[in-house]
Amino acid sequence: MNGFQQIRRQLSTHNQQHLLQKFDELTAEAQEQLVDTIQRIDLDLMEILYHKATRHESSKEVDISPVNYISKENLHPDERRYYEKIGEEIIRSGKVAVVTMAGGQGTRLGFIGPKGAFIFDPETGKSIFEALTDTMREACEKYGTNITWYIMTSKQNHDETKKFFDEHNNFGYPGDIIYFNQGELPMLDVNGKILLDENYQVKMAANGHGGTLISMEREGIIEHMKSNGIKWVSINGVDNVLVKPIDPLFIGIAASCNMMGAIKSIEKAYPEEKVGIICRKNGKIGVVEYTEISKEMAGRKNEKGELVFGDANALFNLFSIEGLELVSKVSLPYHVAFKKADYIDQYGNFVKGEKPNSYKFEQFIFDAYELFDEVCVLRVKREDEFAPIKNAEGQDSPETALKLYRAYKEKKARKELS
Repeated sequence: MNGFQQIRRQLSTHNQQHLLQKFDELTAEAQEQLVDTIQRIDLDLMEILYHKATRHESSKEVDISPVNYISKENLHPDERRYYEKIGEEIIRSGKVAVVTMAGGQGTRLGFIGPKGAFIFDPETGKSIFEALTDTMREACEKYGTNITWYIMTSKQNHDETKKFFDEHNNFGYPGDIIYFNQGELPMLDVNGKILLDENYQVKMAANGHGGTLISMEREGIIEHMKSNGIKWVSINGVDNVLVKPIDPLFIGIAASCNMMGAIKSIEKAYPEEKVGIICRKNGKIGVVEYTEISKEMAGRKNEKGELVFGDANALFNLFSIEGLELVSKVSLPYHVAFKKADYIDQYGNFVKGEKPNSYKFEQFIFDAYELFDEVCVLRVKREDEFAPIKNAEGQDSPETALKLYRAYKEKKARKELS
């Protein structure tokens, strides 16, 4: 009881006492869940984030300049083979692990369940998870090693994701698959009040792909990797069915250059494409949103007729284990998103999210690169490595991804036959 009174005092101090407004009417199990959630909330942090969301302070002056990159396409064959041999040796020796960030739901696709379970190829019944497993399994077979695959789930889809893999016998994957949970933060209303859902539980939201790093540290994933001799970790999103997490060239370049981090880019399709741009921010490798550069900068070209700011971020991340350990212990900046949400307000009224009405806070994994002295950027061909499924229709939809996926598979088959 004393502990509960302490929780009441803490909530009162931070003007969040409404979280307990229906406490006495909840079941014992629901009460326990609510108390556990509240105890895990950093109330001081939530106040800081609310002020960040509402102060609308002008951004600090950032000097944005183009990045130097290595073009996979233009590498000399001898140089390419040199790096690939280095990477292949690292892979064969069991020093590479893969992390897939799969905490999202398939809501935007009109699908109920983990996004990775979405079937993007109706003819074969192939899901996103199966496509990713195919790529991982082929790498294991090619390099004669069983690569440990870490899948980051969310509170909403953890059990469903594991069940999906279990029901399909891991799609024949020979290596270990280890699951861990993504972190969450409460959502806030425009007055800084923590939201409650319709069950009078705290309304939580995933803390962004940058939160992957914190979760890996918190849940002992990094320590597990170190104990198993892992030296390089590939971290990618779940929705790209052409992602190549085991890339000997990429690993070989990063290792030979003694980098703590490396990132792949794809060339922007056109100047106004709504993608994050890999660049230098005050001299350090980072990513800026397309809204952060002017129309003139977006369209600027060099003497070769190429876009100066043409390196799009597609969430291809590679960290050395030392680099991963470093960034996992540093709090990356939080980014604010104004979202629509249904919730119970501080007076017990149900609020329908018909327009943006609440704040969500996320960390972005690419902000970690600014902690390193230097980062390798490898530009790869979009049609070989990027077929994302983000929208139900139009650009980056199942239809466009399937077309790219099939075209790549056909090209790969022809190459193997020649």
